[in-house]
Amino acid sequence: MSSGKKKSDNQRKWPFRAPSIIKIPQRTINTGRALWRRHIRPIPVLVFTGGGYYGYQHYWGTRELEVAQPALATPTQVALYRSFPTRVISRVWGKINGVDLPTFLRKPLYSLYIWTFGVNMQEAAVEDLHFYKNLGEFFRRRLKPAARPVCSSSCLTSPADGKVLHFGSVKNSEVEQVKGVTYSLEQFLGPHKGNGQGDILRDRLLSHPDNDLFHVVIYLAPGDYHCFHSPVDWSVQLRRHFPGSLMSVSPGVAHRVKELFCLNERVALTGQWEHGFFSLTAVGATNVGSIRIYFDPELQTNTPKYRKGSCHEHCYQGDESGVTLEKGAPLGEFNLGSTVVLVFEAPKDFSFNLKAGQKIRVGEGLGLFS
Repeated sequence: MSSGKKKSDNQRKWPFRAPSIIKIPQRTINTGRALWRRHIRPIPVLVFTGGGYYGYQHYWGTRELEVAQPALATPTQVALYRSFPTRVISRVWGKINGVDLPTFLRKPLYSLYIWTFGVNMQEAAVEDLHFYKNLGEFFRRRLKPAARPVCSSSCLTSPADGKVLHFGSVKNSEVEQVKGVTYSLEQFLGPHKGNGQGDILRDRLLSHPDNDLFHVVIYLAPGDYHCFHSPVDWSVQLRRHFPGSLMSVSPGVAHRVKELFCLNERVALTGQWEHGFFSLTAVGATNVGSIRIYFDPELQTNTPKYRKGSCHEHCYQGDESGVTLEKGAPLGEFNLGSTVVLVFEAPKDFSFNLKAGQKIRVGEGLGLFS
């Protein structure tokens, strides 16, 4: 009897039944998944957050490179860098920039970008982050009318917000992109007959023996205002589009890659101002394949139909003197951040009132005649 009783007790205990699990209503789980499918697309979010992390690392990495000033990259290293599909990546990034974001995502994503790159939204014409439907609209945001006054006392003003990488006179048709790293002026702008005489492009561009050729390079960081303006009163006579690579143009890379501005895709506008030859060149970069010139709707950059190393030009002298621009007038825009290079003729007593590495804004004076 006792053994039977024990067996009966064991049967009641083993195998024991686990306590009941409290089930979460399926409706709650389905609602969360539906929200994910309906509003949050995994791939764009991952690309944006990953791109933001890359941009953050790239931003701080270039600051370290600026301090270290490393040696020039070898031709093999440059060729390897150029082999990366940066043009395709930039096209994909451009498509993502045009995708409208859900309203509830705009403020947190834009706020992250503002915090990472130090964007001053108080200058924006519209400060409400919900107003910008996509990344492209946010990158190309307009400023308040009084945010960028144009200096009237300076003959030459800054075309963009950014950092001054280098400036000075052009010697022997070699231009410095940063201190000690040069590129060919003729390769950069293309061949020009000019008004002067000589074997090198610099001499041919000068219209008067008492004049000299000057240049200034301004780098636009991701957090800067992305539009560029006319730096002087001038007439644009020719546009040349040079399809090319889309390597980074950050100061760290500019210190390492010789002739970086000649290798990258760029749009060169050339013409005349009161002292002779004048040019403004917008240089593309990684994720900045799109360069827009407001008065030239035919211009298309970073498109598969153009091969690297080619040149496509358009003459604006169909009327008389070309396209006339006033100092401070809106001229064009980038999609993210890049570089603007000015090469111009001026009397020899012209002098820059700049320091390499200083921050500058649209409309601020670049130099004076002594």
